Amino acid sequence: MTSDLIVDIFLSVDGWAGSDGLPGYFGYFGPELEEWINAESDAPQLVVMGRRTYEALAGLPEEAKDASWQRLTELDKVVFSTTLTRVAWPNTRILRGDLAHEIQRLKAGSAVPLRTMGSLSLARQLVSAGLVDRLRLMTFPLFAGDAGRDPAFAGITSADLELAGHRVLDGRILLSEYRPTGKDIPRA
Repeated sequence: MTSDLIVDIFLSVDGWAGSDGLPGYFGYFGPELEEWINAESDAPQLVVMGRRTYEALAGLPEEAKDASWQRLTELDKVVFSTTLTRVAWPNTRILRGDLAHEIQRLKAGSAVPLRTMGSLSLARQLVSAGLVDRLRLMTFPLFAGDAGRDPAFAGITSADLELAGHRVLDGRILLSEYRPTGKDIPRA
């Protein structure tokens, strides 16, 4: 039996997964979103991230290290990087091998689900490689427009998905969960 790989992507309605000049969570942080984040952080998991996300999270200033950050510190984490030589964050290890091979190995050997955190480039590679079991999109109710920084789905290979669930958080944020079907996309 293999563990699931869950990829979470937070994005604006116009498809941006990051922005320049807009606040965290695009300014829509609310109690239900906070509850969802806390529940997800409390669940058993192996966190998968890239170097930039690792450096951003591990290097947070002391005043930003809240209970959620403390919980993340306790979780096992793997960082995919060809440039990092060491990591100081507890329960973290570096993987340098082929992403697809290493993820398949982790899925086969893990008793808990794997979950990406941030790491948009890594998420795109995992989706394109067909390794994602659940894709969760947290869509925030705004057009990021010129402030948009990272187009969420740039370069992703086409794939058929089925809606596995959805819910609204704080009366305005849409959480949609998809599963790949493995079906080919019909071409015209």
